[in-house]
Amino acid sequence: MGSITVRVLAFGPAAERLGGRHHTHHVASGTTAGSFVANLGLQDWLDMGMALAVNGNRVERNAVLEEGVELALLPPVSGG
Repeated sequence: MGSITVRVLAFGPAAERLGGRHHTHHVASGTTAGSFVANLGLQDWLDMGMALAVNGNRVERNAVLEEGVELALLPPVSGG
């Protein structure tokens, strides 16, 4: 099984936790968006409803990532 390159664009507290907004990672082919995000240490954000988008389109956790995609991490927002 080969590897693919995934670009990550993180927002809000996800960016703070990852130490910046833009990152590039190499992962195994067949990796899902959810497992990738969990491996980044953000499982708690997934559990709280963080949205995921690939190349600007919302995806579910089970979406398989492909070579060169941009995965946006969109934490839930709160306000009053």
